[in-house]
Amino acid sequence: MLHHIGFIVDGNRRWAKERGLPTLEGHRRGLDALMEVIEACFESGIEIVSAYIFSTENWDRSQKEISYLMELFEVMFDQQVKALHEKGVKVCFLGSRTYNVSPKLVKLIEEAENLTKDNTKKTLALCFNYGGQLELAEAAQKIVGGGFRQEDITPELIAQHLYHPEIPPVDFLVRTSGEQRISNFMLWRIAYAEMFFPSKAWPEMTREDVPLLIKEFSRRQRRFGGN
Repeated sequence: MLHHIGFIVDGNRRWAKERGLPTLEGHRRGLDALMEVIEACFESGIEIVSAYIFSTENWDRSQKEISYLMELFEVMFDQQVKALHEKGVKVCFLGSRTYNVSPKLVKLIEEAENLTKDNTKKTLALCFNYGGQLELAEAAQKIVGGGFRQEDITPELIAQHLYHPEIPPVDFLVRTSGEQRISNFMLWRIAYAEMFFPSKAWPEMTREDVPLLIKEFSRRQRRFGGN
C-alpha cells in the first residue's frame, strides 16, 4: 500500500515559457496544482505527502523570481496551512531555517508547525530551503555534538538525527516534466523508493492524476535487497 509519496515539483518555468507566459505565472499555477494534488492524495488514503518546493540551490535564481516565490510561500505557510489544519493535517518543514530565510518566513514556519503539531489524520512534509546533502551533514553535526562515539554510529542513529525523524522513508517518488534526476531530494529516505517520471510539467498536474499514480505504484514489485 502507498503510505508516503514524495513529489519533486518540476517544470513550472518551462510550462510558462512554452505558453508565452511569465515565469512567475508558472510558479503561481504550480502552487495551485500542488494544493490540489496534496488534497487529492489525502482523500485517496495516502497518509504522508512530501513536496520539494525550494532547494538550497534555488537561491541562485534571479532576485525577482526569488522575491515572488517567497511571497507565494508566505501565503502558503499562512493561509493554506490553516486550511490544512482544519482538515486535521500535520505540517512539517524540512530544511535550513538559518541560511537566507527571512525572519518573517521562519516565524510562519514555526507557527504552522506549532498550530498543526497535534494533528494525526495526515502529514504534509514541505522541503523548503532543503538539500539532502545538507540534511545529512547537519545530522552528522548533531551526532558529533551529542557526544556519540564512533562505534555508536549506525544507520538507525543517523535516521534519528534527520530533519523531523518521525517522517518515514518515501515509498514512491514522482518527479514531473520528464527529468530523471533526484536533485538532492530526501537522499536518506528515498533509498528504496520506487520512482516515476511523468512527462507533464507540474502545473499540468490535477487531482485526476492521483489515481493514476496510485495505480502505477500498485504495479511495482518492491524489493529491498533480500527478495
